[in-house]
Amino acid sequence: MPEILTYEFMQRAFIAGIVVAITAPLIGQFLVVRRYALLADTLAHVSLAGIALGLLLHIQPLFGALATAVIAAIGIERLRHTERLSGESVLALFLSGGLATAVVLISLAHGFNTNLFSYLFGSLTTVGPTDLLVITILGIIVLVLVTLFYHRLFYISYDEQGAAASGIRANALNTLFIILAAVTVSLSIRIVGALLIGALMVIPVLAAMQWRQSFFRTLLLAECFALISVVSGLLISFNFDLATGGTIVLVALVLFLGSLLVRNAR
Repeated sequence: MPEILTYEFMQRAFIAGIVVAITAPLIGQFLVVRRYALLADTLAHVSLAGIALGLLLHIQPLFGALATAVIAAIGIERLRHTERLSGESVLALFLSGGLATAVVLISLAHGFNTNLFSYLFGSLTTVGPTDLLVITILGIIVLVLVTLFYHRLFYISYDEQGAAASGIRANALNTLFIILAAVTVSLSIRIVGALLIGALMVIPVLAAMQWRQSFFRTLLLAECFALISVVSGLLISFNFDLATGGTIVLVALVLFLGSLLVRNAR
């Protein structure tokens, strides 16, 4: 471990990875409870369009991903409240639209390149100082806001109508939450990749749920599983020259299967 940390790119990767491991299940648990887990994948595909646009226009791709994800998140929430489309239909609409837009922009840029490939599947070596700064700032913002609104987010996740009746501004809080989800997806792409970030947000939470604890203890377990997945995934991918995002998600799957076996053995 100390030898690995002598490389600056690994130092940046570990710091960014830890930030992602803390924020991803923090948002993912509320998504799973709301049965809205597909939102993470939807925003990731929309973010991919923002990344492709950023690369095409030679601007910071993370800013492009963040802007498109936040705009899409607000659009999803607005359409969901019109009740003209079901929640699943809205997500499918944005997912397919985001992916189609990304494909068109990629074709305009004359296909895939190494930089874009790293955003798809995550990469150790491409986390630059600017990426690390953006990821850290956004991660702190997400952590602080979720901590401040934790009890209200918990309430509306289980009983949105009851929360609104008790005086909580459920619509405003839902909008804030979905924007935080968009931010979390955007900041996680550099490490895990756009195609796999949804898995990191959901699988550690599902693994933690197998232990049948309270909401808060499940959240803490999910955080532990995510940290183990990210740190182990980074070490394994570095030592064996494997895709970073895929390795992290495979470790998370192993933890889920282990938790499932423990639950069935009880």
